[in-house]
Amino acid sequence: MKYANLTARPIASTARHRARLGWGSLVLLGALAATGVAQAQTAPAPAPAAATDDSLTFHGITLYGIVDVGIQNQTHGAPISDYFVGGSAEVVQKNSNHSVTGITPSNLSQSRVGLQGVEPLVGDWSGVFRLETFFNPQSGQISDALKSLTQNNGRTCAGTVAVQQACLATQNTNVDSSASGQTFIQSYAGVSSKTFGTFTFGRQNTVLADGVAKYDPNFASQAFSLIGISGVTAGGGDTQNRRLDSSLKYVGSFNVVEGGAAHLSAQYKFNQSTGSANTAYEVAIGGDYAGASVDAYYAKIKGAVAAAALSAAQVAGLPALCPNPLPAGGSCVAASPSNALAATISDNTTFAIYGLYNMGVLKFYGGYEHIKYANPTTPLSAGFNLAAYTIAYVNNTAFPSDKTLQVFWAGVRYTVLPELDLVGAYYGYKQNSYGTGANAGCSTSVAGTCSGREDVISFDADYRLSKRFDAYAGVMYSGVHDGLANGYLFHTTDITTTTGVRFKF
Repeated sequence: MKYANLTARPIASTARHRARLGWGSLVLLGALAATGVAQAQTAPAPAPAAATDDSLTFHGITLYGIVDVGIQNQTHGAPISDYFVGGSAEVVQKNSNHSVTGITPSNLSQSRVGLQGVEPLVGDWSGVFRLETFFNPQSGQISDALKSLTQNNGRTCAGTVAVQQACLATQNTNVDSSASGQTFIQSYAGVSSKTFGTFTFGRQNTVLADGVAKYDPNFASQAFSLIGISGVTAGGGDTQNRRLDSSLKYVGSFNVVEGGAAHLSAQYKFNQSTGSANTAYEVAIGGDYAGASVDAYYAKIKGAVAAAALSAAQVAGLPALCPNPLPAGGSCVAASPSNALAATISDNTTFAIYGLYNMGVLKFYGGYEHIKYANPTTPLSAGFNLAAYTIAYVNNTAFPSDKTLQVFWAGVRYTVLPELDLVGAYYGYKQNSYGTGANAGCSTSVAGTCSGREDVISFDADYRLSKRFDAYAGVMYSGVHDGLANGYLFHTTDITTTTGVRFKF
């Protein structure tokens, strides 16, 4: 299973004339009431300032950003990466072999900096754009999950358990993600109307990703949410599809009854890009009424890519992929261990329903997603690019029978004080048995194709010290079972404790 960040609740695609990181106001988690920070709740609130626009906006263009950094301990983890978006994997992984404590980035919200703009055109239509870059504040590096993978090329070995453990113990955190070193993780432009909705073109978050950020009680936090640290849910099966290159997206909301609204979203990805799918489309329809909000989703992704580090045997085989001299009429894949990866290719189909109920100080969240993985109808050949990396090995036959993954979650957010939110949530994966031959119908950890599950429970709190600065703390338990525990030779559970601060501008 591949994990990756989803980031905090994104700013909606619908134009806001001075969007100032609206998702930051969703206050993701942190600052347990037991900490000293919670004592600040008794401090008197400052006198309200005169109504002024304190955004960094000039001629319709706004500079915005988040810096989120904290201290984390994993009972069973691997060394923290300077490049993976979450620093650590947050939940138990195959290489989770010892206790790890260190500085981790983007625990509540993905650290980022960006520009967005709104330019009035005619009537209520405006031109809009966004350029956004992800970075890791603990290292100062651009977030690049694929580099975290290539840094671990050759550190997976076949053989006895002892041999495999020896290789895994040399690894640091390495996890796939759509945040793969791009200068701009989002880069799009379009037009927006309060009446008709917003149309945008470029690289942008998917419809599913917007839904996960809205309906996750932790707003896709990486430190406290399985569907936040893992891009599987928001990517419709694979984290690379958390964001889509060369895509056209529509988002609209319409008042249909007093006190209620209907919303519609759709997205189509063209196949010109070197991104993670040949073509993809997603649609969502739902509504709000009397404090309740529900959306239903459908997604179809062809040629989805799940990237992975190379095994020791694959690294050794790289020179043979491009011999010198090249045989007459031959072809090759020119790749080195510093930029080569392996990938599993599939066609993914997703159905989902997410919802929430807002009672004021109490908000209840829940969701269910059903993902089907099948072998691609159009297999991909090795040698294509994923971001700045080369896929040197491909597997187009990983699913002799269709794999299904069910994702489900439920949680509550309790606003104890205007400045303090407490959150409790449960997240789960359930996988069917999709193997053949001797492993057909298996329900143990003997193979990754056996049925299995993953369970994650988190508790956390967020205390807003000011409009732009908050502190957080919390704990998350994760455990894998049966087929989803295949290859976990050290530990199958982990408890991750995180505390940190976040500044929004």
